[in-house]
Amino acid sequence: MKLLRQKKPLEYLLSDVKEPMLFREQFPYTEVPKILFDGKDVPISPPEEILITDTTFRDGQQARPPYTPKQIADIYTFFHRLGGPNGIIRQSEFFLYSEKDREAVQMCKGLGFKYPEITGWIRANKQDFKLVKEMGLSETGILTSVSDYHIFLKLNKKRSEALSDYLKIVESALEAGIVPRCHLEDITRADFYGLVIPFVQALMELSSQAKIPVKIRACDTMGLGVPYPSATLPRSVPKIIWGLVNEGAVPSSQLEWHGHNDFHKVHINAVTAWLYGATFANSTILGFGERTGNSPLEALVIEYISLTGSQAGIETTVITEIAEYFEKEIGFHIPPTYPFVGLEFNVTKAGIHVDGISKDEEIYNIFDTQRILNRPLKVAITDKSGLSGISYWINSYLKLEGGRRIDKRHPGIIHIQKWIDEEYKEQRITSISDEEMIREARKHLPNLFESDFDLLKKRAYSEAKELIERLVEEEPIRSGDVPGQEKRLGRFIEENPFIQFIYITNLRGVKITKNITHPQDIAKYEGLKEEESFAGRDWFTEPLSDGKTYCSDFYTSKFTKKLCITVSTPIRNTREEIIGILGADIMFEELARLESEG
Repeated sequence: MKLLRQKKPLEYLLSDVKEPMLFREQFPYTEVPKILFDGKDVPISPPEEILITDTTFRDGQQARPPYTPKQIADIYTFFHRLGGPNGIIRQSEFFLYSEKDREAVQMCKGLGFKYPEITGWIRANKQDFKLVKEMGLSETGILTSVSDYHIFLKLNKKRSEALSDYLKIVESALEAGIVPRCHLEDITRADFYGLVIPFVQALMELSSQAKIPVKIRACDTMGLGVPYPSATLPRSVPKIIWGLVNEGAVPSSQLEWHGHNDFHKVHINAVTAWLYGATFANSTILGFGERTGNSPLEALVIEYISLTGSQAGIETTVITEIAEYFEKEIGFHIPPTYPFVGLEFNVTKAGIHVDGISKDEEIYNIFDTQRILNRPLKVAITDKSGLSGISYWINSYLKLEGGRRIDKRHPGIIHIQKWIDEEYKEQRITSISDEEMIREARKHLPNLFESDFDLLKKRAYSEAKELIERLVEEEPIRSGDVPGQEKRLGRFIEENPFIQFIYITNLRGVKITKNITHPQDIAKYEGLKEEESFAGRDWFTEPLSDGKTYCSDFYTSKFTKKLCITVSTPIRNTREEIIGILGADIMFEELARLESEG
């Protein structure tokens, strides 16, 4: 939808007041700020395209310990993947002042990604442009505060003096061929028609003359913006955005909103800016930002999909990867109920809700969190969960489907419920942990679990298979030289005392190596001929026919009377042709003991 725009905006002149305009009727300071209404609405006028920009590495670092350059490069890579090939996350903003800042920029530039575009941020200082040019950036943000709180009380200047300084800096940027992005700091406490619009109109005139876009970032520095179209300026986000487009003549493609969350409106204000004409909404990952933070990038990604109805190449599961990175690599603990990424954001505790989920999870899940975020729906077990909650937890945790699912009336479920009731009778105040639930399920629903012996058997098979497969990749074994093979097998059996007997056959199934076993067992194998044929044995025929490693079932060795398994695998030459079969008889109890100890 194209924006509703006046054919020719009126020209507004700067009101160069002698005293600061502090809007005391709205901001009494000793009271909660007031929201006033004038009864005048502006129409929703969305731009032709909406996009997300990021300031995680600038504003986001002002709220937490700084990231290392590697962490910045890692997070920037996540943003590239999350925003997809269409660059829905279009730009990312960086500090340039310290050596570490510049190292991070170089690392990110070295990744070669088209999106997010890397931009800078500088003060309204000509010297800072050197940093932008040295880093090879084509765009930079420039601090241009527009409220009298900043101009009079902080900079100790008149409006005309401040705007004159700002315009000179913008002219310098344009002369250097750099796209300036003017950050209209504290716009929600600024004189909109007496200062903001005259300044913006002057900027658009400079842009027209230079034929270089001058971008505008409307900054709600104190989070005072409100999403109500009939609220009065300077707090109405709809009126600010609509006014910048229609009165300031700012193209939507050059307009961005940057908000803060001091009054819990950061996200809705960013979305409102989109709806009323700004192409760009600025954000930080997980909402990190000065004081109460900025609009969460992950929330804007989900909102983008909601508003446009298009995935647009966005890889939403990366949101979960980012959260895991912050927890594991950076050590930041995300609040458990934080939307989309918290440990419990899609965890249900109420028993009546779980009963609904057990019938159809869509009843109490916001969307398919498994598909969209790689986060399956979960339930937490408390004294309020009931039989439905317990059975759902077990079916979900053990991935039981169809006829294997456990009904809530199963006697084992009832026993677990009794145990939970007893826990809370003893004044327990925490949820039942996964470990506790597994323990009780093993006790009362043992048929759902593999026995300790079965698990041990699996681990032993895996260990033996891995050992033998590594061995056949070694050059002495692949060479086909029998003396060299025997020498290596002798060392191998010494290194792995749980191997009882090891051997190699040719493609006819004839054993071509001598009897290789432990010294105490040599006499037991005297009856085995060195050229014994094993052509009919499964451990020979199976790997020869399918080229895969074979593991036998348990058997008692006729030589040592011990419980054994046989593992065998093909030997291949340098052309990957099978030239023989290597087999090993493994004493299961010895291997299992080592596995359980290690």
